[in-house]
Amino acid sequence: MAEKISTKVLIVGGGPGGYVAGIRCGQLGLDTVLVEAAKLGGTCLNIGCIPSKAIIHVAAEYEAMAHAAQKPLNGISLTAAPKIDFAETVKWKDAITKRLNTGVAGLLKRSKVKVIEGWATFSDGKTCTVKTKDGEQTITAEHVILANGSVPVELPFLKFGGKVISSTEALSLPTVPKKLVVVGAGYIGLELGIAFRKLGSEVTIVEALDRILPLYDAPLVQPVAKWLEKNGVTVHLGAKATGAGKAGLNVELKDGSKLDLPADNILVTVGRKPLTEGWGLENMAVDMAGRFVKVDGQCRTSMKNVWAVGDLVGEPMLEHKAAAQGDMVAEIIAGHSREFDHNYIPAVCFTEPEIVSAGMSPHEAGEDTITAMFPFMANGRALSMDAGDNGGFVRIIARKSDHKVLGIQAVGAHVSELSNEFSLAISMGAVLEDIAGTIHVHPTLGEAFHESALRALGHAIHI
Repeated sequence: MAEKISTKVLIVGGGPGGYVAGIRCGQLGLDTVLVEAAKLGGTCLNIGCIPSKAIIHVAAEYEAMAHAAQKPLNGISLTAAPKIDFAETVKWKDAITKRLNTGVAGLLKRSKVKVIEGWATFSDGKTCTVKTKDGEQTITAEHVILANGSVPVELPFLKFGGKVISSTEALSLPTVPKKLVVVGAGYIGLELGIAFRKLGSEVTIVEALDRILPLYDAPLVQPVAKWLEKNGVTVHLGAKATGAGKAGLNVELKDGSKLDLPADNILVTVGRKPLTEGWGLENMAVDMAGRFVKVDGQCRTSMKNVWAVGDLVGEPMLEHKAAAQGDMVAEIIAGHSREFDHNYIPAVCFTEPEIVSAGMSPHEAGEDTITAMFPFMANGRALSMDAGDNGGFVRIIARKSDHKVLGIQAVGAHVSELSNEFSLAISMGAVLEDIAGTIHVHPTLGEAFHESALRALGHAIHI
């Protein structure tokens, strides 16, 4: 007979939306149960953001050594080319995720959140049965937070298995593939494609649209496109993958011609979709917005005291969005007044070079604006890191009438570290004068942000 548990808050999903909600609920004194079928930390910690950045880091180190073995690099030379034992790289990556996973478990325990390992299936809006290794448990709750996450999109003619892999398998390959074909030129495909190119793979990218990274405007994408061309990555735009052949991937090009691209692995990165199947969503009577669960500005669903956060509720599917929503929902349940604003969600693309965007793009901001750009080629810190000549820049967009900052973007080496300053400026309603009047440390990349504001005001110093 199933064990029965009653709780104030039931959270399904231990990813960033779920575990952050759980920790905050515990801090606020709410009796909380969290159910997770796989590993705490979710996609981002275990098979996404963190492990991919570990691989990207190793790839950058390997590439630098490989260049130094070919010819002296800023005074450094190597007498032999480096070797990569990718199995050891994966082992190191796994140790990082395990450490963080253990940390999340400890934080939940400290917050007195009861964690149940198993698959939860709902019979109605407030009741679920969890299949665990020790049997079934039935849980009823006053509040339910759905944080079920997402899964990779699988193409019907390219089912995952064998040489056809998703980003999950790409991060745990036994060896670096000699030939890698990437289907999809969004941020996941390009991040991993670039990393494997640095590790020595021959990389080909197939994209159905007529441009790479369609979520970013052309000036931001151009430095990445130049890197791909310079480093021998073949990119087929306006091309359609049609299936896996004996040698690799069958592709129909824009002109109607066909190719059979040889590949040791075919990495399919055409997006992710919310995990809405297999756990009884149909029994909860919540409204949907297309393929996503419909929520309001407080992440309330159409059913009272049922909440949904993260990838389940729509784009962008980002860890920091899910975590912010989970934190907010916990506080609302505890009686606090909170609201979620989608305008302040920054996004980072860890390509070569990196791209950051916060707030509005030039197109979204409209014509009644001031737009100014400061290139990293005029930034001392960028030049001192050998990162000033890749076409990178910081761009700021402000309203003409009152100089309120509407959007900030950057492309360049390590610009991901500027994303929080960008987000803070926008969320606090900064004007150009606020940024121009703030002393920025020298020598740092952040000075380019300062100079972009000065340039928007008509008096940049170093350009």
